[in-house]
Amino acid sequence: MIVAINKLVVAKAGLVKLFIYRDIKFRDKETLPATWRWTLDSPPDSLPLDAHLCFAIYSANIAINRAYRPVLDRLGITYPQYLVMNVLWEKNGQSVGAIADRLALESSTITPLVKRLEAAEFVRRQRNPDDERQVVVTLCPKGVALRHDATCLAATLLKRSGAPVSDLVRLTEEVRGFRDALLATPQEAG
Repeated sequence: MIVAINKLVVAKAGLVKLFIYRDIKFRDKETLPATWRWTLDSPPDSLPLDAHLCFAIYSANIAINRAYRPVLDRLGITYPQYLVMNVLWEKNGQSVGAIADRLALESSTITPLVKRLEAAEFVRRQRNPDDERQVVVTLCPKGVALRHDATCLAATLLKRSGAPVSDLVRLTEEVRGFRDALLATPQEAG
């Protein structure tokens, strides 16, 4: 399934006003071709599941995890652990709280991941001497070396998707921009 967002208009306060879905390819060939135009003020009564942006992102995440799994299994880490390692490769010596913030997760979710990474000798945890409430996570030599071995994940995604690098870079920027717009928009009560 491929969903191309041709136009995304963002009004004041980050509210998304218009999506134009085009070139949506469905598993069910009877629904081809289809185009929807709608505003959040008057969405259609129902959209097929494959027309939902949230489902497209969710199912793409599952597909990426499946593509990465054999490589991650060989490296001895899970995808969430890989994300923690990426945060530490960006900046070594971070608190569990800072790692959680970077990944938009709770500290209680990061702690077991870090403990397993420590048991595998990829990272080391220690209390911050200036603030005993903080646990600082640093890379061990094995964790530093893992960065080189993990570069094949990008190659795996390129090969499996068949997309040029420029398309994947553009898609990443669009999804990140969309995420940022959602995070910047206050959540309505109710």
